[in-house]
Amino acid sequence: MITGKEDLLQSLIEAFLMEKGTNIFYSRAALKAENEEAKATFKNLSAWEERHMDYIQALYLAVQDERDIERFEDFSRKAEAPVTEAGIPVRDLEARVEEHSFIDDIGAVDLALQIEGKAYKLYLDLSERAADSNARVVFKEMMDQELKHVDYLKKMRLKLAETP
Repeated sequence: MITGKEDLLQSLIEAFLMEKGTNIFYSRAALKAENEEAKATFKNLSAWEERHMDYIQALYLAVQDERDIERFEDFSRKAEAPVTEAGIPVRDLEARVEEHSFIDDIGAVDLALQIEGKAYKLYLDLSERAADSNARVVFKEMMDQELKHVDYLKKMRLKLAETP
């Protein structure tokens, strides 16, 4: 798990793995969701996480002057990503999905809000304590992205609560 003591390259790798774990969870949750809107919510969240992975990969390659593109792509395909950006193991979240079928999209949004809120908190903490100043900038950007997700999900939650 990322601590904030990593240098920029290691921070990017750790952030990438967390985003990948979250992407894997949302993709699997979309397959398990019974409600079509919940399924769509998880698919959209998975796409967001994939864009985060692309962003982090681009940063990593920019730092490396694109010398490592093949190695990074190979790493991306093979790397295990057992923990989400919320710091919750993927298997634990999958167990929650197994226990509770999402019969409505409010349940999906509530779970996503928990995950994205914890991810925001993690990146906030890392942006404040990262030893590498460039890593702090990356964590701040990721924190800002998570905040956008939280805001989007809150608005969706309010909209769903108002729908008869």
